[in-house]
Amino acid sequence: MAVTIDFTGKVVLVTGGTRGVGRGITTRFLDAGATVVVCGRNAPETALEVEVDGEPRRARFVAADVRDPDACAALVADIAATEGRLDVLVNNAGGSPETDSATASPRFTEAIVRLNLLAPLLLAQAAHDLLAAAPGGGAIVNIGSVSGVRPSPRTTAYGAAKAGLESMTRSLAVEWAPAIRVNLIAGGLILTEQAELHYGDEAGIAAVASTVPLGRFASPTEIGDVCLFLASPLASYVSGATLLVHGGGETPAFLAARET
Repeated sequence: MAVTIDFTGKVVLVTGGTRGVGRGITTRFLDAGATVVVCGRNAPETALEVEVDGEPRRARFVAADVRDPDACAALVADIAATEGRLDVLVNNAGGSPETDSATASPRFTEAIVRLNLLAPLLLAQAAHDLLAAAPGGGAIVNIGSVSGVRPSPRTTAYGAAKAGLESMTRSLAVEWAPAIRVNLIAGGLILTEQAELHYGDEAGIAAVASTVPLGRFASPTEIGDVCLFLASPLASYVSGATLLVHGGGETPAFLAARET
């Protein structure tokens, strides 16, 4: 029996859904037939559009800074007024540049925590009633990181925020059940347009990829595939879970060290 994931008639909100991992997530939900709303501080240069059954499907962009509680409330109000429902929230917006942890300013640290931890909570709170009213129940998928489950040197605040996001996921999964399922994806190395900022040129990226058991970075759409699963009826008994999507993790350093 063929298994398909069909989101026709469902409404999905993807924060930071215009580029990088968010764009991959948005693409996969559009492929599955969903009505997708994406948000960010700045509109994308080109609209995100895919073809489904010969017909173009385009994500609708709404300008919103998810770090602002009023902006979160306005975003959800817009979706309620325009779409009439919300079935899935994907808290994807986040990230952090590298910095020396000893000299990082309080303002920088606070900004990273606000984006990666407080913003997902604020938007989840704003969207609670609309998600809880979704036929069959709503779903939240938080995009975390392996930085939240292992040391995160030079991105200490980011790793701490992602660890907090995992705790938040477990807590909301209990408090908001059974109306809303809440899960987290702990993503590993993902090949986005900003990969060179973290891993260097092609040679650097290849060297880093060689440390992953599967031998490569994930693509943004592969993260989108996992979001589809977690938001779908196939995961109807999955809540409060952290799903590691990291290609097997990182090869232990001692394996290479003992050969030198």
